[in-house]
Amino acid sequence: GYVSYDSIRYIEKIPDNNPEDPKLPDQYFIFPSEIIVVDNEEQSVKIIVYGDNKEKIDKRIGGLYSFILNFSNNNHSEPGSNNSNCVELLSSFKKEEFEKAVLKSKRYIKEGEIFQVVLSQRFEFKVKQEPFDVYKKLRVNNPSPYMYFMKLDELYLIGSSPEILIKLKKGIAVSRPIAGTRKRGETDEEDKMLEKELISDEKELAEHIMLVDLARNDLGRVCKFGSVRVDELMRIEKYSKVMHIVSNIVGKLKNNYGSVELFKATFPAGTVSGAPKIRAMEIIDELESVKRGIYAGGVGYFAFNGDLDFCIAIRTIIIKGEKGFAQVGAGIVADSIPENEYNEILNKAKALILTLMEEE
Repeated sequence: GYVSYDSIRYIEKIPDNNPEDPKLPDQYFIFPSEIIVVDNEEQSVKIIVYGDNKEKIDKRIGGLYSFILNFSNNNHSEPGSNNSNCVELLSSFKKEEFEKAVLKSKRYIKEGEIFQVVLSQRFEFKVKQEPFDVYKKLRVNNPSPYMYFMKLDELYLIGSSPEILIKLKKGIAVSRPIAGTRKRGETDEEDKMLEKELISDEKELAEHIMLVDLARNDLGRVCKFGSVRVDELMRIEKYSKVMHIVSNIVGKLKNNYGSVELFKATFPAGTVSGAPKIRAMEIIDELESVKRGIYAGGVGYFAFNGDLDFCIAIRTIIIKGEKGFAQVGAGIVADSIPENEYNEILNKAKALILTLMEEE
């Protein structure tokens, strides 16, 4: 299921001044009694059924097996190509409003209240396709480590997130902040040039190190003393359209803490809020005009064995009825240029939404 960004108000005293649109539950989880696990690395499919009657379980497994065969035989179609820029995007900010918000954020930074804050815009658009077709396009256009398509009552949650929020496996917690981005090059030579440019950009590196320190501090609240370490620092990770600077932080969870305590200690990620985190979130509530909802929250699962795995809800589209919603953010620091930050968000939104929603 998911945990919305606004769920932070159950954990910390953050102001609550903005309207909610669309109206969604703060958290939504399902308890599945039947699961089909597709392992793309092993090219295998596993069926998991929960129950206490062997005869009924065997019958349900048979039904799921038939479903898999039928689905495989009837779902080979690829999403079609795009050929028009017909999507109208309605933003939660006008250009001048967003630029004023950036300037105010910079004043807070200059006054020493924060080092960075992530400001976002929410975009609304009309959905003209079936939600599952949108997901199939997303798999082709923007494959990422976390891909999800969820139908939750009347809500569809569709995403392609590259970033772990928090992961716990056999008592080892993992945080993997992403901060610093360049587009992929058209050629191998351009790709290498952009990679070198990114890894030597002092502004990007300073921002990344700050967020690594924030993730270390979050893990340190619930992990054993001396166990938190950075085992990968500022490596380049490449995706279909962009490359990122990525670090990996691990720690051993204290014996008296579980997955829920770990989630609360690390939520939300600093990469989508800012630093210091509490003050940054107060400023977000002041400067943004609508509640974030699912954006910048977490999508994932809590397991029976105590493990958990959540990604950050970015590069995510929400569909409710004929309306689609997507939100995109930009990290504001001392030398941010307001117009550049506005254009960066607009370009990110177009890259996510237009390629998926254009008529064929």
